[in-house]
Formats: sequence, C-alpha cells, structure tokens
Amino acid sequence: MTGPAPVALFAEKPDWHTSRLLAALEEVGREGRILPLSRCGFAIGESTHGLILPGFEDRLPAAAFVRTVPDGSTEEITLRLGVLHALGALGVKVVNSARAIERCVDKAMTSFLIARAGLPTPRTFALQDRAPAQALIDAAPGDTVLKPLFGSQGRGLQRLSPHAAVPEADTVEGVFYLQDFVTRTTGPHADYRVFVVGGRAQAAMRRVNDDWITNIHQGAEGEPVPATGALAELAEAAAGAVGAEVAGVDLIEDGNGRLLVLEVNSMPAWNGLCGATGRDMAEPIAALLCGAPAPA
Repeated sequence: MTGPAPVALFAEKPDWHTSRLLAALEEVGREGRILPLSRCGFAIGESTHGLILPGFEDRLPAAAFVRTVPDGSTEEITLRLGVLHALGALGVKVVNSARAIERCVDKAMTSFLIARAGLPTPRTFALQDRAPAQALIDAAPGDTVLKPLFGSQGRGLQRLSPHAAVPEADTVEGVFYLQDFVTRTTGPHADYRVFVVGGRAQAAMRRVNDDWITNIHQGAEGEPVPATGALAELAEAAAGAVGAEVAGVDLIEDGNGRLLVLEVNSMPAWNGLCGATGRDMAEPIAALLCGAPAPA
C-alpha cells in the first residue's frame, strides 16, 4: 500500500456531520472512512495490531475522529472506550481521546475539573441519596437544575424551586446531579456555545429561548457572536481543563454579567452553529486530524 492511511470517522451511520468531514478531508487531500464503534473490538494474536477495525485490517488509521459513542450496556461502552484507549496507546491521534470523552460524558467530573482549574462555574453537587439531595434543594438560595449525569441536547432537565420534591432515585438512574440555576436580571433566557478546535475558539453563538432551556434542539435560536475576548479565553481554558481537542463549551452570564462554564461537550454537533454563524467546523477538525494549518 502506498500513501497515507485513511482517517477513521467513528460514527454508527452517515449523517450531515460525517458528510461534511469527508468533504473537508478530501479538500486537504486525505481519505476518510466511516467506522462504527459497535463493530470494533480486540483480536489479540490474530490481527496485525490486535484490534478489530473493519476496513483497517492491515494497517492502522492515520488518525481517528470520534463523532459518536453509541449507547449500550456498561460492558459494551467499556469495550468501545477500550478500543479508543488502545488506538491511542498504538500512537494513533484520536480526537477526542477516550480519557477526554470519559471526563465530559460524566458531568460531575467535568464540573470538578472546571472548578479545579480555577474557572468560574455554578455551585454543583452530585450524590446518590435522595434525602441529602432534598435537603440541598430546600436550603438552596434559589432554583436548582437537576440534570441527567449522562445527557445532551437539553433532554431530561428539571428546574426545582426551593422545597420542591426531588424525584425518586430510580427516575434519575440513582444519581442526583444538582446545579444552581443561573438567573439573569433582564432579557430572555440565553447562553453561549463556543466551539473549540485544537485549543482555539473557532466560532460562537448566543442561544436565545423564551424557555429557560436554551439548547437548539429544544427550540432556541442561535445568533452569531465573535469568538474572541473573554468568551473565547474561558471556553479555551475549559476545553483544556478536560483535555478535549474538539469541544462545544456552554457558557452563561450571571446577573452581574460574569461568565460561568456550564458544560463541556466532547462530541459536539455543529449544524446549528453552522446555521447561525456560517462556519463549518469540519474544516478546522480536518486540519487538526491531518496536521494541516487551521483555516482562518
């Protein structure tokens, strides 16, 4: 075989994002191949590299981009992350690394690492017993947001006022992840999504909604804002705190105008961001994967 190996795009099926990535890779003279993580595994003593990677039997991918890690049992997810860990151990550039994905999928660990890095973030608790969770709600200075520990796109969020009844543990998979609701003094509900690639903020939008949940998938509208200044600096620092080379960082302003980090997503979609800003994040991602200069 001659020429560089293809780049693996870990996704269960083609979608808008993978089509954009394939096109962006072609623009820099590289081939991309979609590879479902659910079809991967280990073949120690059989394959040349010890892994089951359909389409990469004889050589490793030049790099790999993780678009999705499919849901599954604890065993299935452990195996899929194990494949990503193994690729990293074999010297393949994996974006994002299994370690970064593990940190970001677990919202409690994300919050811990953000705070440990000295970055501003709302007061947060993660615990497994309902009684102390109820006590925290009752004593909170304002409303509290109850979030799924594993979740995205604004699904499953609950806003609880002081003394509101906390749901039973089995309805939240046994974990109460509680975060102070950040209030604004005026204007509609809004926050920011900043897309970071290779340590640099590439694009940003302000998400506005009549409802307090400001995810695009929950009906919010995206408005372009400059990915510069304090917004960019905080997003870049948050991505660095969790070790994510590609990240969708959610920031919000409190009533005093101070920016806080809400979450860091290690497998962010960018179709909504592209619609709001006109920037396709496939281009800087492809450059990162291939070691090419990022587009201006």
